[in-house]
Amino acid sequence: MVTDFKKLIDQCDNELNIRGYSTIHHQKIRTEWDRLKRWMEENSYTDFTESIGLTYCDENFGAHILTVQLNEEEKRGLRAIRMLISFQKSGEFEFRTPRVERVFIGDIGRTIHAYLQYGRYVLSLSNETIRNKELYLYEFHEYLNNNSFTLNDLSSDIMEDFFSVIGYSLSSRHVSASTLRIFLRYVYEKGLTPKDYSIYILPDNYKKHNKIPTTYNEAEIRSIISSVERSSAIGKRDYLILLLAAEYGWRTKDIVRLRFNQIDWEKNVIRFNQSKTESPVEYPLLSSIGNAIIDYLKNGRPKTAAEEIIVSAESSKKGQPLSSPTIHSIVSRYMAKANINNWKKKKHGAHSLRHSLATNMLRKNVAMPIISTVLGHQSTQSTKVYLSVDIEKLRECTLPIPELCSVHYRRDVL
Repeated sequence: MVTDFKKLIDQCDNELNIRGYSTIHHQKIRTEWDRLKRWMEENSYTDFTESIGLTYCDENFGAHILTVQLNEEEKRGLRAIRMLISFQKSGEFEFRTPRVERVFIGDIGRTIHAYLQYGRYVLSLSNETIRNKELYLYEFHEYLNNNSFTLNDLSSDIMEDFFSVIGYSLSSRHVSASTLRIFLRYVYEKGLTPKDYSIYILPDNYKKHNKIPTTYNEAEIRSIISSVERSSAIGKRDYLILLLAAEYGWRTKDIVRLRFNQIDWEKNVIRFNQSKTESPVEYPLLSSIGNAIIDYLKNGRPKTAAEEIIVSAESSKKGQPLSSPTIHSIVSRYMAKANINNWKKKKHGAHSLRHSLATNMLRKNVAMPIISTVLGHQSTQSTKVYLSVDIEKLRECTLPIPELCSVHYRRDVL
């Protein structure tokens, strides 16, 4: 972690250039960094730390998180300082200035903080994974502190009360339980607790309650893709995004992480490790996808040094890689434009196009192992959920109800 202020500024300044920040926007950020530099010199600070950055924000803006009291200039200044803090911690600028602060305090807080640092720097977990862990661990930390519990007090009753108090949905409880199990095993392995308290987190039946995937038929998919106005730069980008989701069934993270080095133009294949499983996958470079990529690169992609192919066209983020929420918004926008029936009441992100690809393949009698390969599933068990969507095939599996011959059954009683 770089603490030398000048080196940190140089790195962040270079990152701004790579991301193609406009000259005016870049200069405003540099102006705030220069103010911070003068403040540090006045207070005899030579190295920059998160604590120093937050103190500067509190003194100059009255807060170090986003509040309604801040004016636009103060918000911009706060953003500039938090960019330094987040880049120093993770090598990336945080997506947006937070409105809520999660502060871990006490022995439990220090233990959680050490675990998150271990995950970030030893296990090299992604920033998104760290953020998700931080969210669930913070709620657990607050519950324990509010009830004056320590980790050594944990029991099945306490854990069940925690889940009840928080009021998680079934899926959120499942993720929280998984996060806490891993954390408690870490604590035990580090010798911080006398036994493995993860045993007190009872198993749930989340997988038994899997919902039927939301899908759209082929006509609806064609309508969504056809609704894109491809003459504009943004249209060329959005068209490529929709094709990747609809024709390959890619997950959102794999779409935003598509890079030049993943495409082998000579062999007409795309290879990469899936973001979710890290398992390698290979796709034939379809002509529709290849042409869309070329059209976007030649006529739509902003000039940028980003390794990712698909980038933002917005003036404030021009040339920066897209985020997952942006992909969801893009897919939703074209569902609305295509007037898809009841799309708002159904799942309407890129994942729904992935589900649709699998289901439409199944309706064409494509073998389950092939569908699993296309989706990048490790096992056909993960693919079998789509069987519940193919109503016509399920009707073929129905069995006639045998006639009742029991003496306890009388037709005339009905």
